[in-house]
Amino acid sequence: MENRVTDLLKIKYPVIQGGMVWCSGWKLASAVSNNGGLGLLGAGSMTPELLREHITKCRTATKFPFGVNIPLIYQEIDGIMKVVVEEGVKIVFSSAGNPKTWTKMLKDNGITVVHVISSSKFAKKAEDAGVDAVVAEGFEAGGHNGREETGTFALIPQVRKTVSIPLIAAGGIGTGAGILAAMSLGAEGVQMGTRFALSAESSANVEFKRLCTNLNEGDTLLSLKKLSPTRLIRNGLFNKLKELEDRGAGADELLELLGRGRTRIGMFEGDLENGELEIGQIASSIREIEPVETIMQKIISEYNDSLKKLKEEDEW
Repeated sequence: MENRVTDLLKIKYPVIQGGMVWCSGWKLASAVSNNGGLGLLGAGSMTPELLREHITKCRTATKFPFGVNIPLIYQEIDGIMKVVVEEGVKIVFSSAGNPKTWTKMLKDNGITVVHVISSSKFAKKAEDAGVDAVVAEGFEAGGHNGREETGTFALIPQVRKTVSIPLIAAGGIGTGAGILAAMSLGAEGVQMGTRFALSAESSANVEFKRLCTNLNEGDTLLSLKKLSPTRLIRNGLFNKLKELEDRGAGADELLELLGRGRTRIGMFEGDLENGELEIGQIASSIREIEPVETIMQKIISEYNDSLKKLKEEDEW
């Protein structure tokens, strides 16, 4: 599975763990890195001081590469970037913002930059901004999504035609067969959020994890389209938001209902009725909370088995 993504990130397998708020602390990131993938710390739910602590602990827990995921619209972005540079972080995955703002500074400090996009148009802008690779994320993904609502397997080939830099696929991928399918369309690696959010090492609340492993198809939907399209589990908060949206409420009214800290309340503290519960569509196929080591072993084995099966049937 060696390719441009493994070479760029200096990892064994082209499998990246999504840097998810309230899920991606040092325990998860180091576990993924220790098992051949790339672990990411989710800076979107951390203060600069807390991020520094997680970087230190992650560096102690693994000798392999890891990185930091940074939403560029985060209100403490200046402090987060300062910590990343001061701590000598080697890899940054940026998202939710204009990559031109920070890419040059990061690269001038010897940092590999990968940017998450939701369309071929934004992929081209990211390449022009100088990023080293892009993550093409389809709207199957949990949390914040692009307004285009393009599915992952429709998005990958369009982005592949548009940019020449390494391409990582994300959204709705949770198995080795899914990795092979993404690569057959032009991806050179995958980023998995939901699969690792529901791992034993994820810092998400165990009640949230248990709820997610009992979801069925259609139990997550896009919401908050007037703010930032977000895939959420149906619960009390989701229903209240839907009522407001159905009667034409504006952004201010939606923000008033949301208040602050809804993702922390739901995903970290375990209030499954009043919290904002972000998870991807692939959750409906996950039924166990497993350690990262088991997850990585399974997906690599599934990939190899799927590839072998295709080779055996390639004459049809």
